[in-house]
Amino acid sequence: MSALQVHPCGRYRHNTVVFILAKEYNLKNLRTIHRLDRLTSGLLLFGRTPKKARSMEHQIRNRQVQKEYVCRVEGDFPNEIIECQEPIEVVSYKIGVCKVSPKGKTCTTTFQKLGFNGKTSIISCKPHTGRMHQIRVHLQYLGYPVVNDPLYNHTVFGPEKGRGGNIGKTDEELIRDLINIHNAENWLGMDGDSELSMFKPLKGDLDDGKVGNETCLADEDGDMSREASPCEEPCENDVQPEPSPVVVMPSRTKVTVATQTGHEVPDLTFNSDKMTTDQHCYECKVRYRDPKPKDLVMYLHAWKYQGPGWSYETELPEWARVDWTEDD
Repeated sequence: MSALQVHPCGRYRHNTVVFILAKEYNLKNLRTIHRLDRLTSGLLLFGRTPKKARSMEHQIRNRQVQKEYVCRVEGDFPNEIIECQEPIEVVSYKIGVCKVSPKGKTCTTTFQKLGFNGKTSIISCKPHTGRMHQIRVHLQYLGYPVVNDPLYNHTVFGPEKGRGGNIGKTDEELIRDLINIHNAENWLGMDGDSELSMFKPLKGDLDDGKVGNETCLADEDGDMSREASPCEEPCENDVQPEPSPVVVMPSRTKVTVATQTGHEVPDLTFNSDKMTTDQHCYECKVRYRDPKPKDLVMYLHAWKYQGPGWSYETELPEWARVDWTEDD
């Protein structure tokens, strides 16, 4: 799975993974067991019954489940097995960013190189805890960030991109710069009221375990976590996107999940009579830019999950071939 909301929450209600599985494959009443970061592909587990879901959740919380990911990182990763035990602290739940910090919670990830193509390395990642963005933050700290990580492979963390924990700025400065950088990269724009921002603090938003209108969920170690924002980075709202051209296609009598998942041609005819806005509604004011295909994939893949008496494994993506290059 990649770039889809797992279940309805916060600002997402329609076309989630749970919704698609119910409509397209008649898999109804699935129970969410865990989630992946928005740009992470790979294995996603659901429970068919409440009893099974609770059993697997219990196994995850008690660290009875072994997880293995693969990713492509910058540079020639060391040949020996690397175990990173640096504690991770959440800098901001609001924009979803973490860093290695002595004030953080303990966590451990084991890394092993699988191959090197002369420029980037494919590595196996085994997280032994479940901190927010754990693999990505540990790789950033080691100096081998995921090749196309839009957040942790960025000079906003300093000229060395946060290697060795060397950021060189306060948390407040980091958050400010992340917002400004993201704003310049034009992920979303805003109509009208600039005071309506999803990244302006809401009263008690961190005290009561909520992020905006989203309720945070605890990971297996008790950390508070939440689904990543649409860009995995902060989004301030100054830039106005160019309106997308209207594509007129033959009208359809019904819009289904199949039209939204590419199984059928959707009806893209624009009918202005159906367009309504509310001047007080935040969602009505936001204009999203359509992301490019490369913006919807990060070279981090949930490969294998194994627990007491069970195991699941996915096929590896093309970019995980040792000899794969960006030109492919």
